This record gives sequence, structure tokens and C-alpha cells, in this order.
Amino acid sequence: MLAAFEAQGRFFKGNIHGHSNRSDGALSPEEVCRRYKGAGYDFIALTDHFLPAYDFPITDTRALRTDGFTTILGAEVHAPATELGEIWHILAVGLPIDFAQTGENETGVELARRCVEAGAFVAIAHPQWYQLSLADGMNLDCAHAIEMYNHTSLVNADRGDGAELCDALLNEGKRLGCIAVDDSHWKTDDAFGGWVMVKAEENSDTALLAALKAGRYYATQGPEIMHIERDGDEIVIECSPATSIILLGKASANVGVRGDGLTAARLPLARFSGGWCRLVVVDKDGKRAWSNPLWP
Repeated sequence: MLAAFEAQGRFFKGNIHGHSNRSDGALSPEEVCRRYKGAGYDFIALTDHFLPAYDFPITDTRALRTDGFTTILGAEVHAPATELGEIWHILAVGLPIDFAQTGENETGVELARRCVEAGAFVAIAHPQWYQLSLADGMNLDCAHAIEMYNHTSLVNADRGDGAELCDALLNEGKRLGCIAVDDSHWKTDDAFGGWVMVKAEENSDTALLAALKAGRYYATQGPEIMHIERDGDEIVIECSPATSIILLGKASANVGVRGDGLTAARLPLARFSGGWCRLVVVDKDGKRAWSNPLWP
């Protein structure tokens, strides 16, 4: 929770899960980058589906980097099989361009570990969309983060939320960050709905990837979290105007403030001692921002 606000640098806005016509997206990589840059994003990761049907693409966007806009290479990788028998969808941001294709007998868990070994930031993708179980989440033991929000899953299936599995994994002692993504395919209005704000000293692929791995980011649909710090047994928060500022923890543990135009709060940590908590900021339109968890 605190890492992003204690680190040097500034926040950069990015979408780290999205697709182009190198897999099942509707637009070329060039057009995807143009649209995100035009919408004020500082960076993206194009993560096309790493499947034989698309010739295992690591979509090369390096030539599309410009002053003020960068890209990180990556993919959405797949292998058998979740507890419900579905092919795994695993987000891997920061893969090398020559990442080897999936092995014939490679499992999803093995593939995720290979992504981490290759230098990637790995996240559990859209857990509610295809109903990942707690056992699935526990098996994916190398993940750095979970998608707290996946925009296309909300737009197309009304299953965009990842909070239930996130909190269940936190209860089991997993230490995961919380990301928000578009997972944009450009066949419906599925872009610009969820993103990460990453704290880094420069807008480069190496600096952004290091910051993601270090947990120096927060996730949002729009609200800004300007600052979080610990002051003794309290958390002090500054944010854009909100109607709710809430710390959530295990089971029913929560503390918060509610009102109109809230821009700051001071919340006690006593209810979360020995466990975990995470921050949610909600604005008047119901849009949310999520911090990474804290273990008081």
C-alpha cells in the first residue's frame, strides 16, 4: 500500500492488458498505441494471446515508442487447465521478444513460473470472468498481482470484479498486488475503463517493469490516490473528491468515512492487526481506486 507513495519519481498512467489484430483484437498495434497515447496514457503493454492459432505472438511495439509514450512487451499466455477445466489465462508483462512457445505438456502453473523466470510481472487475469477457484489462485504461486478490475469482462459479461478471489487469497497469506486493466479488444466499447498508476523515476519499459514488480502502483477506474502514509496506528489518505474512503480486511473488518467531496481521511489500523487491509476510494459516480494491500 505504501510503496508507491514512499518511492521517488512520479506516477505514469498505463494499461497493461490489451489486444491487437495480432491475436483476437480488431485494431493494429499501431492504432492501439495511437488511441491510448491520444487518450493521455503514458504507456501500455500489448498482451496478445500467446496461442498456436496466432503463431505465439510477442507483439513487438518497440518502434511505436515516442517521447512521452512507451510500451512494455508481454502476452496473455495459456495452458491447461483450471479447476473447472478451462484453459488458463495468465497475464505476463515484460516478456522477452524471443520467449519460447508453450510446451506440449506444459501446465498453466509451469508456464507462469517460466514467465517469471524470464523477467515478467505475472498477474491472475479476470478471475471472476471464468470463475477461478481459490485452489487455482493458490496453485498460481508465482503471481505478483491479481486483476481487481477487468473492463472488458464487465462490459461483455458483467464479471469484471476480482475482489472476492483477491481477498480469499489474502486470507490464505498470499501477498498479491491489485491491478485494474482494460483487456481491450476494440470490438465493443471496452477501452479506457481501468488502468494502473505506476510510480517510477522515468517512463521507460525497464523502470516501469521494476516498479510493477516492487508494488509501486495503485489501480483505478478514475479516482486518484494522491498520498498514503502510516502515522503510528493510523493510515492517512489524500485523494480526489470521493464519497467513500474505506479500509477493508479479513471477513467483515472495515473502517471508513463517507460523505460528499471527501479528499482526506485518517483511519485506524486496530481492526487489522496481524492480518491485512487494502484501501478503496469511491467517487460520486461509483468509480473506484484500489491500493495494494498492507500487512499491519
